[in-house]
Amino acid sequence: MADLLSDDEIEAELPDEWTRDGDEIVRVYEFDDYLRGVNFAQMVGEIAEAQFHHPEIVIRYSEIEVRLTSHEEGGITDADLEMADLIESERNA
Repeated sequence: MADLLSDDEIEAELPDEWTRDGDEIVRVYEFDDYLRGVNFAQMVGEIAEAQFHHPEIVIRYSEIEVRLTSHEEGGITDADLEMADLIESERNA
Protein backbone atom coordinates (compact mmCIF):
# COMPACT_ATOMS: atom_id res chain seq x y z
CA MET A 1 0.00 0.00 0.00
CA ALA A 2 1.34 3.45 -0.94
CA ASP A 3 1.29 6.44 1.35
CA LEU A 4 -0.96 9.39 0.61
CA LEU A 5 0.93 12.53 -0.34
CA SER A 6 0.58 15.78 1.58
CA ASP A 7 -0.90 18.85 -0.08
CA ASP A 8 2.60 20.37 -0.27
CA GLU A 9 4.07 17.24 -1.88
CA ILE A 10 1.30 17.15 -4.48
CA GLU A 11 1.69 20.82 -5.31
CA ALA A 12 5.49 20.52 -5.60
CA GLU A 13 5.44 17.41 -7.82
CA LEU A 14 2.32 17.91 -9.94
CA PRO A 15 3.32 18.02 -13.63
CA ASP A 16 2.66 21.19 -15.61
CA GLU A 17 -0.81 21.33 -17.15
CA TRP A 18 -2.23 19.00 -14.47
CA THR A 19 -4.56 20.31 -11.76
CA ARG A 20 -5.86 18.93 -8.54
CA ASP A 21 -9.57 18.24 -8.04
CA GLY A 22 -10.09 16.94 -4.51
CA ASP A 23 -8.55 13.48 -4.27
CA GLU A 24 -7.69 13.34 -7.98
CA ILE A 25 -5.24 14.93 -10.38
CA VAL A 26 -6.72 15.90 -13.74
CA ARG A 27 -5.65 16.97 -17.21
CA VAL A 28 -7.68 17.67 -20.33
CA TYR A 29 -5.87 17.09 -23.63
CA GLU A 30 -7.14 18.74 -26.81
CA PHE A 31 -7.03 17.18 -30.27
CA ASP A 32 -7.81 18.33 -33.81
CA ASP A 33 -10.12 15.41 -34.43
CA TYR A 34 -11.96 12.65 -32.66
CA LEU A 35 -9.82 9.69 -33.77
CA ARG A 36 -6.57 11.31 -32.63
CA GLY A 37 -8.12 11.62 -29.18
CA VAL A 38 -9.31 8.03 -29.24
CA ASN A 39 -5.81 6.86 -30.20
CA PHE A 40 -4.37 8.88 -27.33
CA ALA A 41 -6.90 7.36 -24.92
CA GLN A 42 -5.82 3.89 -26.08
CA MET A 43 -2.17 4.80 -25.44
CA VAL A 44 -3.08 5.98 -21.93
CA GLY A 45 -4.89 2.70 -21.39
CA GLU A 46 -1.83 0.72 -22.44
CA ILE A 47 0.42 2.70 -20.08
CA ALA A 48 -2.12 2.21 -17.29
CA GLU A 49 -2.29 -1.53 -17.83
CA ALA A 50 1.51 -1.81 -17.74
CA GLN A 51 1.57 0.23 -14.51
CA PHE A 52 -1.45 -1.58 -13.04
CA HIS A 53 -2.90 1.86 -12.38
CA HIS A 54 -6.20 2.55 -14.06
CA PRO A 55 -7.35 6.14 -14.59
CA GLU A 56 -10.74 7.45 -15.47
CA ILE A 57 -10.64 8.46 -19.14
CA VAL A 58 -13.43 10.57 -20.63
CA ILE A 59 -13.53 10.79 -24.42
CA ARG A 60 -15.20 13.84 -25.95
CA TYR A 61 -15.20 15.02 -29.56
CA SER A 62 -11.94 16.98 -29.39
CA GLU A 63 -10.86 16.39 -25.78
CA ILE A 64 -9.65 13.56 -23.60
CA GLU A 65 -9.92 14.04 -19.84
CA VAL A 66 -7.66 11.89 -17.66
CA ARG A 67 -8.27 11.59 -13.90
CA LEU A 68 -5.85 9.82 -11.58
CA THR A 69 -6.26 8.73 -7.98
CA SER A 70 -5.23 5.77 -5.88
CA HIS A 71 -8.62 4.34 -4.93
CA GLU A 72 -7.27 1.79 -2.45
CA GLU A 73 -5.46 4.51 -0.50
CA GLY A 74 -8.27 7.05 -0.83
CA GLY A 75 -6.30 9.84 -2.47
CA ILE A 76 -3.22 10.90 -4.36
CA THR A 77 0.02 8.90 -4.09
CA ASP A 78 3.37 8.74 -5.88
CA ALA A 79 1.79 6.22 -8.27
CA ASP A 80 -0.59 8.91 -9.58
CA LEU A 81 2.20 11.41 -10.15
CA GLU A 82 4.33 8.75 -11.83
CA MET A 83 1.46 7.82 -14.12
CA ALA A 84 0.93 11.50 -15.01
CA ASP A 85 4.64 11.83 -15.84
CA LEU A 86 4.52 8.71 -18.06
CA ILE A 87 1.50 10.06 -19.94
CA GLU A 88 3.25 13.40 -20.43
CA SER A 89 6.44 11.80 -21.69
CA GLU A 90 4.52 9.72 -24.24
CA ARG A 91 2.39 12.68 -25.33
CA ASN A 92 5.51 14.75 -25.94
CA ALA A 93 7.48 11.96 -27.64
